[in-house]
Parts: sequence; C-alpha cells; structure tokens
Amino acid sequence: MSSSTRLARAISLALALVAAPAFAGQFNYSFYGGVEYSDNINLSPTAPESQWVLIPGFGFDYVQQGATLQAHVTGAAEYRDYLGGRYANQKLGELAGLANWIVLPGRLDFTAQDYASVQPISTLSSDAPGNQQQTNVLTVGPTLHFNLGTAMRGQAELRYINSRASRTTQFNSSRGAAALRLMRDLSPTSQLSLNLESQKVNFDDRGEVDYRRDEAFVGFVRRLAHLDFDLAAGWSHIRLSGGKGSASDPLVRANASWHASARNTFGISYARGYSDAAQDLINLVEPAETGGRVSAPLSIQTGGAVIGSGIYLERRLDAHYDYSGERFSFSLSPWYRKLHYVEGTQPDETGRGANAGVGYRLSARLTLSAFANYEREHYTTLARRDTTTNVGVALRQQLNSHWSWRASLLDRHRTSSAPDSGYRAKEIYFGVVYQR
Repeated sequence: MSSSTRLARAISLALALVAAPAFAGQFNYSFYGGVEYSDNINLSPTAPESQWVLIPGFGFDYVQQGATLQAHVTGAAEYRDYLGGRYANQKLGELAGLANWIVLPGRLDFTAQDYASVQPISTLSSDAPGNQQQTNVLTVGPTLHFNLGTAMRGQAELRYINSRASRTTQFNSSRGAAALRLMRDLSPTSQLSLNLESQKVNFDDRGEVDYRRDEAFVGFVRRLAHLDFDLAAGWSHIRLSGGKGSASDPLVRANASWHASARNTFGISYARGYSDAAQDLINLVEPAETGGRVSAPLSIQTGGAVIGSGIYLERRLDAHYDYSGERFSFSLSPWYRKLHYVEGTQPDETGRGANAGVGYRLSARLTLSAFANYEREHYTTLARRDTTTNVGVALRQQLNSHWSWRASLLDRHRTSSAPDSGYRAKEIYFGVVYQR
C-alpha cells in the first residue's frame, strides 16, 4: 500500500469519526487555493529554473472533549500542479491526531495517535520537489490505571507502533512498547513519579539492525500559578540484536515555563537521551493532548527530520519567548542540538539556530507579519557546514467571517562548504481562503 493511500485512509477515518453523531465535537475546515512563483524551483546553485505552481488544498481541525472520548485531530491535503512541467504534479498531506477513549472510567483507556507528514528524503540536499516524501507513524494501545492508596496511583501501558515512509524504506518498522508508572502526589501542585519503559523495534528491511531500548527514570512535576517545572532523570540502555553491541547513557529531560503576564511567556527545555526518527515524529503529536483550539491548516511544509533507521544520542537545548498584544505580537525561539549515531548509519551533526516572528494588525481585518529562521549545521564526520536562512513578509486580509486573502514574499538562502550545495531563491505567493 502506498504512503499516499495510507494517508488518504487515515484522513478518511478521522473525518468519519468527526461525522459520527455519537462523537459530535467542534469541527473547523478551510478550502484554499493559490499560485506561487519561484525563480529557482529546483534550488540549484548553478542552473536555477523559474516555475509557477498552482496549489489548491483543504485543511481541517477537530476537537472533542467528551466524558468518554477526548480527541484532537488536525490535517491538510493539497495538490501541487507544476505549470511548467519540470516536475511531476504532487499530492501531499499531513495529519496530527490524538484520541483517548475511556473504556472503564478510572480503570482502562484506549489511546490512538497518528502523525503523517512530508519529510526530506535526504537532509543533505535542498528542499526541492524531488527531495520530498510522505511519512506516517501510528501508535495504538491500552492504558490500565490502578490505585495504591490515597496519594499514590499507577498505570501500565501497552503500545503498538508502526512507522512508514514512501521512499526511505529503512524507516519502515513495527514496534512493541510497554511502560509502568507509579505516581505520588506530594502536594496539590507537585507530583513525583517512577517510570520504567521498554520498546522493541523490528525493521521491515532485513538489512537493518533490530534493537531494544530500556529506560528507567524518576520524574518531578510542579504546577504553580505562573511557573511550571517538569523534570526527569534516569538511565537509558540500547541493545542491538544479533550480538552487535549495546550502549548506555544517562537520561535527562527538563522543562520550565514562566507565564510572566497575560501577554508574556518564557520557556526553556533541555533533553539528553537516545532517540530515532520515528520517536521524534511521535512526540510531535503530543501538543494535541492540551485540547487547545487552532485554526485549520492553510499549507503544508516539509519537515526537517532525518528519516531512517539510525539510533542517536541527542543533546538538545531550546528556549522561547512569546509576546501577544492587542495589535503587536512577537516570538523568538533559539535552539541547539547535537546528534551522535550509535551505529554510524548517518553523519553525526551539531546544529544551532533560531526562529523569529513579528505580527502587526494594521486594521481590524488586515495583518502584516514578518518571519525569519536561521540554521547552521556542522556534519562532523563529513567535515561539512551548511548555513540556511529564510526571511519573509506576509500580508493577510479578512474580507468577512469566511473569506480572506493572503500574499507573501520569501527569500531562501543556503551556503555550504560542500560543492554545489548552496542556493538562493525568491518565492512569491498569492491565495484565497474560505474558512468555516
């Protein structure tokens, strides 16, 4: 079954759930269509090709907060018609969903997560149309809850995880995961936990090395009026099948968020531990747990995950600042990341960068925004450095409660120490949107 077929079935299933009267929730959707012009559609340093692209699409967002079902599903599907015929037309889609069904209140839940996205075939190449593929990660399984006293409770989890990519077959795998957690409330705002997790990974490609990952860690969570902490510390162990080796390392995760005022929020997080591409994509679904309302997506962007079978030790530091005023908004998110691959299947890398955005409401229905992101990657085992900068401006006007238009200008620039790997491109976009 092709990746596009799997994605279509996933979206159909999500829409069927939305349409079921028994699970009525809040459903927003949008139809959008636009035209884009690029003076270097192939992102080539030596032979740029200009191209017009026609892009119709559909996006939706669904939230259900019922007594037996809590769900948040958001997704989009679009068609890209390359009018110059340089590239084959594309059908792209993305889906991020989390659903939790309470089978027995306070005792048994059943959870399903799905994340479908467009990712690069190779992160060493530019984000040209020929370097894109569909990926999908599905997680399903039960959670058993039990009480161990007035202040202590526990839960046991079983999960089946399936990962697929349309081009990089080394990513395709089936996984079984289990977890046991004991939680004790120290106060109305603090909780201590002991966590044991195990995951067995079996790749479809017999040339890849299966492995098992075991983790044990202690967690501490504190929620105050304006300050939140989430800390975890323990140990991770990787054991490759066939006696091909093992690796162990400390596990550390720390997050802090400070709501300084109704308009200002600061945050910082640090993570150190083993991971892989499928696990990172699973983590992208987790924000849906909050049940926060978002608009239906109006475009599909290519991600930056290194799609493959490689296990890596990751060290990552992120920070963010967000300001939201009546007319002015601003966000800044610097980050640092270092990856070391256990098996050497991919080049080790060290990256740093930042994302920034500014918005200003010119009038009640007209908003001007600007955005920029900077990323510098050093592939240590290749002695290669890439620096990528994207800067853009956008204008959007809400014509009425349903119709709007948007226009944007984007400048994309990459320099690289590798021959013929840099590029410069300008993109112009204009489109209309119908939202409900």
